[in-house]
Amino acid sequence: MHPFRKAVEAGDHDAVSDLLAEDVVFTSPVAFRPYPGKAITAAILRGVSRVFEDFRYVREIAGADGRDHALVFTARVGEREITGCDFLHTDENGLIDDFMVMVRPLSAAQALSEAMGAQFEQIKRDAEGA
Repeated sequence: MHPFRKAVEAGDHDAVSDLLAEDVVFTSPVAFRPYPGKAITAAILRGVSRVFEDFRYVREIAGADGRDHALVFTARVGEREITGCDFLHTDENGLIDDFMVMVRPLSAAQALSEAMGAQFEQIKRDAEGA
């Protein structure tokens, strides 16, 4: 099991943050531009944990070189069922330097966008306090 998955499933936000490289780039399924940096990425992930209900990973796929991972998940956002995948790339130190999320269906992605929009002021405060 990938350490990121283990930390997420344990609800250990500090461990999640510790797995992020300082120069990590987070690509959201609902935002046009990627978010560079550990502080904002960790804050976004904390925000997502407040939005997703019944979150669980259902599949894990590792690349041959051990640096690429795909973690397939299911969750709910309000009344919408969502399926998604966290695509992780780790640097030479084993820290996540690239983090991209994709989700489906469109109606769930729209619900996620709205829910995360409502979280964004808290996310910005969290990132600034990091």
